[in-house]
Amino acid sequence: MSLSRRHFVQRGIAISVGFAGLRGLLASGTSMAAVLRACDAAGYGPLVADPLGVLDLPANFKYTVISAAGETMDDGLIVPAKHDGMATFPAPDGLTYLVRNHELDSDKATSGAFGANHELLPRINRASLFDAGRGDVPALGGTTTLVFDTRTQTLKTHYLSLAGTVNNCAGGPTPWGTWLSCEETMALPDARYAKAHGYVFEVTPSQTPGLSEPKPIVGMGRFQHEAVAIDPASGCVFLTEDLADGLIYRFIPKVPGSMHAGGRLQALMIRGRRTVDTRNWEGDSIAVGQKLPVEWIDVDDIESPNNDLRLRSAERGAAVFGRGEGMWKAADGIYFACTSGGRARMGQIWRYVPSLHEGTRGESSKPATLELFIEPNDGSVVANADNITASPWGDLMVCEDAATEGDNFLLGVTRDRQVYKFAKNAVSDSEFAGATFSPDGSTLFVNVQGEGKTFAITGPWRRA
Repeated sequence: MSLSRRHFVQRGIAISVGFAGLRGLLASGTSMAAVLRACDAAGYGPLVADPLGVLDLPANFKYTVISAAGETMDDGLIVPAKHDGMATFPAPDGLTYLVRNHELDSDKATSGAFGANHELLPRINRASLFDAGRGDVPALGGTTTLVFDTRTQTLKTHYLSLAGTVNNCAGGPTPWGTWLSCEETMALPDARYAKAHGYVFEVTPSQTPGLSEPKPIVGMGRFQHEAVAIDPASGCVFLTEDLADGLIYRFIPKVPGSMHAGGRLQALMIRGRRTVDTRNWEGDSIAVGQKLPVEWIDVDDIESPNNDLRLRSAERGAAVFGRGEGMWKAADGIYFACTSGGRARMGQIWRYVPSLHEGTRGESSKPATLELFIEPNDGSVVANADNITASPWGDLMVCEDAATEGDNFLLGVTRDRQVYKFAKNAVSDSEFAGATFSPDGSTLFVNVQGEGKTFAITGPWRRA
């Protein structure tokens, strides 16, 4: 019996990205038995079909749906739809905070927290909305906060925690225990919105339901924000931009840990090379494993209404990236995904290793490095990497948004660059989003965005 390449990979086959996908492995003379052994070593074995047709996982793993769009929360509001980026934080009494984005605008009333006719708006103080909109229609994006007990795998509390924002896609956790939520939009005041959007907001989790102050972090610029990650040693904040010709940015705060005190916004440049196109669309100009020294250039007019920060900075030498999306601080660097990078436009994952003198004059003598970590150029291996997180044992967990491939998987990537399938969305063609582990390492949370569901996954995880 012959197996298609996609079906072969769907069964949990891990493929070393040092080869050109499965064909490269077989052409090299590697036996099928050896391939299977390598797969088992990299991942958790083949996926087992879910009898409910929801989420396929390896043997001995199980999932629970802990929150779904349309449910009533503890503040009397409704769980919004379009679940996206998330992070967890330790809460008192051994509990876990989970802060979750919702990628909504003002046109999806039936998907928002206030009901189909905004009948629940009186439950909140309208001053707690960043943008109350025009008339009675507020911006519907924002965040919800969940309080979860990993010991009993039960949800204790959930509530709306940021309101009146637009298209909250990804973001990132801070070392001091808050969530930075990013607006993926450049919306200006118009018939719908009373304010400009395209900012980053800080959300403080709590066991008591309530809305965080919707104060934009202006110093981080106004652009098509996607995700952030913070280098705790320097306090520098790194940011992705979800555009086909986007940049990677760095925010150097005047006061580390105080985002609203201002700072400098900069764009990444490959040292000694102007406007490097990292996308590899026209060939392998940057090789996997190649380490490139980095420098940074200041970005001016950071609130420009013209959506041109990236264009002006690229003219001055900033490197161009193909749809920067998920970003996460791991033990050995800051990883980020570029959804449309690579010759096949199936995605890249990069690793940035900060300088020992990050954000200071000393970095000129000991610069940070940027490395193309993987670029399979094979949709059966990685199809449009989106949100990412780091596991407690060092693997990356990568959410696919593979609109052109049909199936979406949650992938693992090992330290030696092997890719394996960990979960499959068996219920729809919607993307995975927001993968993140609980502080105790027992539970992986992830969303299926189109279904508006958050899953808690447990099982025999590897340990570091």
